Amino acid sequence: MKIGLLILVLALVAVAALMAWVRLAPSDPARWHGALTFTKDEDKEGAAIRVVPANDPRAALAELDRIALATPRTERLAGAVEEGSVTYITRSAFWGFPDYTTITATEDRVILFGRLRFGQSDFGVNKARVEGWISQLTPEGT
Repeated sequence: MKIGLLILVLALVAVAALMAWVRLAPSDPARWHGALTFTKDEDKEGAAIRVVPANDPRAALAELDRIALATPRTERLAGAVEEGSVTYITRSAFWGFPDYTTITATEDRVILFGRLRFGQSDFGVNKARVEGWISQLTPEGT
């Protein structure tokens, strides 16, 4: 009985330590932020890239910035609309897993790149988020 309880306590401590690491691990902007140069849509395991033609890419970026910051558990990591590229962190509700989404405005398009930090698969979460943000753009934003 005592060994079973000890194993349970150790397992709970291990889970709590993992949750703390996932939530508190620092996010280095130099690693996650930068201007994007992708030219086509692509789906990867744990990531999604979308290239959206836009008449006014800076206006689309500004609108996407408002959409992103209105998303629960999302905050800006680096960049600014005025710089033409912004990276956001969105955390999962329970575990707090961080996903990074970078949006860059170029001459004629906006590029979105959502990807996970931990693990191998995000079960389509980044694809859904990126496509959800794009779906909220007004016709004036594209």
